[in-house]
Amino acid sequence: QELTLTEKTVNRALASARAPVERGVARLKSWHIFRRSRCSPNRMTSIAKAVLTLERQR
Repeated sequence: QELTLTEKTVNRALASARAPVERGVARLKSWHIFRRSRCSPNRMTSIAKAVLTLERQR
């Protein structure tokens, strides 16, 4: 079934909001530091949040 103009617009807006986050997560997964970290998981969460914020600003 064909989408309406409103539905297409909403889909485009969602896709443009999701793209930076998906790129950021993909970048985090490629970093070996997160696989072999020896620090607190809470600290790694803070680091991951910071990286995602910086990636989104890019």
